[in-house]
Amino acid sequence: MHYVIIRDDDTCAFTPPGYLERLYRPFLDRHMPVSLAVIPEVRTDARTPDGRLEGFISAGRGPSGPVAALTQAPELLAYLKSEPGYHVAQHGCHHDLFEFGTSDRTEIARRLDRGSKMLKEAGIPRPAAFVAPYDRISGAAFVEIAARHRLISTGWFEAKKVPLYWYPSFIVKKLRGEPHWKPNGTYLLSHPGCLFSFRKDPSTMMAAVEKAVLGSKLTVLVQHWWEFFRDGVPDEELIGVLHQLAGWLSSREDVRVVSFEDVASGLVPIS
Repeated sequence: MHYVIIRDDDTCAFTPPGYLERLYRPFLDRHMPVSLAVIPEVRTDARTPDGRLEGFISAGRGPSGPVAALTQAPELLAYLKSEPGYHVAQHGCHHDLFEFGTSDRTEIARRLDRGSKMLKEAGIPRPAAFVAPYDRISGAAFVEIAARHRLISTGWFEAKKVPLYWYPSFIVKKLRGEPHWKPNGTYLLSHPGCLFSFRKDPSTMMAAVEKAVLGSKLTVLVQHWWEFFRDGVPDEELIGVLHQLAGWLSSREDVRVVSFEDVASGLVPIS
């Protein structure tokens, strides 16, 4: 059996609930869980490394002020709570640039706890899974995150970034060529990159996804809702390819869509 986690990043107070509904209804109707990496209190002027306003801000419309908490988006919260197929992962705190790439453990801990507090105020208990903005995590951040979450989903793992006491497990992982590992009781999942993106050729996306899924025991498929609605305009071709994924997944008896909670609870093997 091959397992798949659908991970969508950057849901925040600026996310129109109708966009998520448009993207993921074919998955939800097939009883496939969708894991949303949710920004607890988004920076409303969040910018990319090259200085552009982030797509998750420009694609939607949200409250004014320097930050916007989920509690300021009641329609979004009502929608998420009405659909049991959605599962939440904590996506940083404010989504500042590389906010968990620092070595300042006090600041890391403050942001982690602030993010959890903002989710709790929105009626969302601390999630099992954590996703760092831009997949940037320092060694100090790994320690603090692992103390609060049972699972970390990121793009890759580097020897110079993981805590020293994780090295024995890291070496075994590297020697075996495994994408996922579990040092000291924390599940660490990598992913093959964003295979659904407006930056890629739509005609090649499904082939890349099928190769990734059938080539691994567990695959985390990552996309960003705002890429399908850049500046508020739907990309019909890209949306159509995502919906093809739902059909393909449902057609495969050897593929099952699961949640981060399923993995963190030990119900799904990672290798």
